[in-house]
Amino acid sequence: MNRRRCTITRDLRIVPAGLEAYRKLARFHYRDSRLGPFKAIYALEDTHPLRRWLLEVVGVIVYSMPAPCLELRNIATNNYFTGLGGRAGQLQIINENIRCISRVIIEPRYRGLGLASRLVRETMPKLGVPIIEAMAVMGAVNPFFERAGMKAYSAKTPARCVQMTEAFSLIGIEGPMLLDAEAAEKKLKKLSRRQANFFERQAKLFLQSYGKRKLMPPGPERSGFILSKLTYRPVYYIWFNPDLTVNTQMKKTALVLSS
Repeated sequence: MNRRRCTITRDLRIVPAGLEAYRKLARFHYRDSRLGPFKAIYALEDTHPLRRWLLEVVGVIVYSMPAPCLELRNIATNNYFTGLGGRAGQLQIINENIRCISRVIIEPRYRGLGLASRLVRETMPKLGVPIIEAMAVMGAVNPFFERAGMKAYSAKTPARCVQMTEAFSLIGIEGPMLLDAEAAEKKLKKLSRRQANFFERQAKLFLQSYGKRKLMPPGPERSGFILSKLTYRPVYYIWFNPDLTVNTQMKKTALVLSS
């Protein structure tokens, strides 16, 4: 197995790329294939003469601008990017110092070789910023960001999710059934009137935090949405460039201008 890995990976190289490279692999990503604004794309190419003829791009990573505010970023950076006194100054410092990994895709036939970690590890320094961050829903299942040198921070479970999970448990929906919307819906249809009324109150209370979703009628779609929110736990990852430091002078300037 080790010889096979060495034989394949020695012919792979990481190169700057564009949207064309991303589009070749977009269908293999779990998120919507549409890509918003981005700052950089790198492709992992197979240079082997025979394999290259069949498939040239075998991996891709996309970097974008960071979100303006993330709770877990504040925890990871000890609130460095907060308390600047003005939104404009805060955004300027965040945009100056941070880039976000928004996509990492490996062609299915090349998975299991550690290539996702390699893409992350070898491209992060190329962005030329002090901090790289990422959010991943599947982080606990496939922790390739950590293998690439990033540190993980998990969000606490919101109180509403804890309460809703307990409500499901009280009517006999727990464990693996929380991951199976169809099985959960079948169980809901068999509830007694008292149980059904209890669950309906809990469901409406839970959905108050989701805008127009609070008006969803009972049924498979609503059950699936609620369960998806209970199991959706993105992990935040951060990497500090050992060769660069956050621009502290910008923070001092922002504080002076906002005072």
